[in-house]
Amino acid sequence: MKAELEQQDIEIIAQRVVQLLKPMLSQASKEDAAGDSIFTVDTLAEYLKVDPTWVYKQVSLKALPYFKSGKYTRFKKRDIDRWVDSQTCRPIPSQRGNK
Repeated sequence: MKAELEQQDIEIIAQRVVQLLKPMLSQASKEDAAGDSIFTVDTLAEYLKVDPTWVYKQVSLKALPYFKSGKYTRFKKRDIDRWVDSQTCRPIPSQRGNK
């Protein structure tokens, strides 16, 4: 069975698809822009709510993702967010109902 659509029906469908995708694309764009942020030691410490000495210690242990810009240690927000996610302890599902 072959269905044919009128040109105006195709345009209506295309407009609806764009309308539905636009919020998702703008949100992804905002996340990408935020993900490109670069932290200094002090701004990372503020972001993580820790002391800057803790950040320096983690860098010396190579426990945090970082890069060097000349003599300066810098951190990509995207990498730090992934690192935070990897450090997150997930809850164990309750076994109450399985007795």
